[in-house]
Amino acid sequence: MRDGSGRGKARRDDFVLIGVVADRFGVHPQTLRLYEREGLICPPRSSGNTRLYDRETVERLEIILTLTRDLGVNLAGVEVILDLRARLSRMEGEVERLMDAFRSVAAEHASRAAGRPTPPQNALALRPGAPLARRPV
Repeated sequence: MRDGSGRGKARRDDFVLIGVVADRFGVHPQTLRLYEREGLICPPRSSGNTRLYDRETVERLEIILTLTRDLGVNLAGVEVILDLRARLSRMEGEVERLMDAFRSVAAEHASRAAGRPTPPQNALALRPGAPLARRPV
């Protein structure tokens, strides 16, 4: 179980040892250690300093292996791609927050507009049928 802080308290069976991960993906454990030295993965460690591969690390490893094996991307390219994916994810989150704020303001504006059949006093029509412009206050 997680404690809500990302990598917090987890059950022992939430982790897999390096040998099991290496066998599962058909790579040598030294390859996994190389990926760690290069900063591509960062498996958590036990109190005895044993690498413990959690679900997030294994999923990231799957991406790395797809890029290197299937697409022929070198490790420097993998690093760039992973960084871009992380940046894109952060940007998507920011866009979603902005869209939520926009929806909130639009809903508030719509509810206010529904209660006012006439334009506000500080609005000024430039010509008949033209959009309203705000008068300086």
